[in-house]
Amino acid sequence: MDKLKIPYTIIVEGKYDRLKLLNICDARIITTDGFGIFKKSEKLALIRKLAEKLPIIVLTDSDGAGKLIRAHLTSAIPQDKIIQLYTPQIKGKEKRKSEYSAEGNLGVEGIDNQILYDILKPYEDEKAFVSALENPLSKADFYTDGLMGGERSAARRDEIAKALELPAGMTSNALLATLKLICTYDEYLSLVGRGK
Repeated sequence: MDKLKIPYTIIVEGKYDRLKLLNICDARIITTDGFGIFKKSEKLALIRKLAEKLPIIVLTDSDGAGKLIRAHLTSAIPQDKIIQLYTPQIKGKEKRKSEYSAEGNLGVEGIDNQILYDILKPYEDEKAFVSALENPLSKADFYTDGLMGGERSAARRDEIAKALELPAGMTSNALLATLKLICTYDEYLSLVGRGK
C-alpha cells in the first residue's frame, strides 16, 4: 500500500504510536507523551498554533487514558479545528508489552496497519500536503535572518516564537518545521522584516 499524504497534524499519545503511523502515512505527527501534555504548556501552545492553520487530527487509544488526553485537547482547541478519529476496541496485547493493558484492548500501536490506513484515508489530500512541502523556507533563510549560527540566534528565535504565540526555546530545526507549516514564505519574510 502506498503511504497516505495527510496534510493535517496528527496527535497521538506516544512514540510507538507515532512510529506505527509513519509506516502508513506521511504527516506531521506529534506525541502528547502520554499524560505529559497536562504539564507541557509549550507543547499544547504548539498544537493550538498548528490548529489555527489547519485542523488537527486526534487519534488516541480507546481506553480511559486516551479519553482523558482527548478531553484535555478538546477543551483547549476550538471544535471546528479538531478532527476526532477513533480506533476500534480490539482485545489484545501489544507485541512489545509483557502484559495486557488495564482494559485489555489494543492501542494505536497494536492496531492492524490496514485498519489505521482505512481510518486515515478520508483525510488524505495530496495537493494540500505537497503545498506544505513546497514552502521554500530553508536553513539558508534562518542564517540570513539571524535565526541560526549567530550569538543572538536563540534570542531571535524566541522573538519570532513570541510574535506567533509559540513556545520559547525552540531549536532552529523545530522552529523551521513549524514555520513551514503555519506560514507562507511571504508571511515569513514579513515576520523577519524582509517583506515587501
